[in-house]
Amino acid sequence: MKQARELLTHIPVRPGKPRKEGLTMVMDKGLSLREAEDFAGVGSEYVDFVKLGFGTSVITPNVDKKIKTYHEAGMTVYFGGTLFEAFIIRGLFAEYVDLLKHAGVRMVEISDGSYEFDHSEKLQYIRKLSKDFTVISEVGSKKKNIIYTPAQWVEMMKAELDAGSVKVIAEARESGTIGIYNDDGSVNKDLIGTISREIGFDNVLWEAPLKQQQAWFIAHFGANVNLGNIAPNEIIALESLRLGLRSDTFFSFLPDHMK
Repeated sequence: MKQARELLTHIPVRPGKPRKEGLTMVMDKGLSLREAEDFAGVGSEYVDFVKLGFGTSVITPNVDKKIKTYHEAGMTVYFGGTLFEAFIIRGLFAEYVDLLKHAGVRMVEISDGSYEFDHSEKLQYIRKLSKDFTVISEVGSKKKNIIYTPAQWVEMMKAELDAGSVKVIAEARESGTIGIYNDDGSVNKDLIGTISREIGFDNVLWEAPLKQQQAWFIAHFGANVNLGNIAPNEIIALESLRLGLRSDTFFSFLPDHMK
């Protein structure tokens, strides 16, 4: 099949790992160890980050073995930002750092989507943790009644990148109906356009759990846009979208004379 792929012209070039663009983040919401092993066998070439969603990492059986499985497959593992918030609201920052070190996790997500605290405090956590860990931070609330203006999104993202985040995550939840999306899952084009212009799409990991959202980003930003909150069983389907090997992006990378 590798030879068949090489026969196809006008297929986008995807950078190899470790890569700085075209990143894919998969959300593991509680896979069993065997499921994780199967997923790693399929997705090792295509997946950069695996997020152990919400607070699932502290209640999932064999989580240490799962983390080892993902690391051996070349995937970087981190805990969902909700777990960070659960420790912070209880005054357990030092204990959270100990948990990261004990688990062998070198990346940390910092968010304030459930537990809202002052943004200056969030920046302090980013500065502290970025000394010893790779930090990514999530912007946007998980609550539908909290709406930020595009200018507020940009201001927060810039501040968090300056504080030490290597990427900022644009919140969408696993449902894809909040943050950078509308209630029906459609794309908030004005907001995303503002973020991409002011922040640069390479600095953003866009949560895009739904196929139509993934296709939109690929059509507008190209095959190597950073996408997150992908379901484990959708990784090959997403890579097909990135390469124009699925109907939604079939014509995106073809020259005009082929269309």
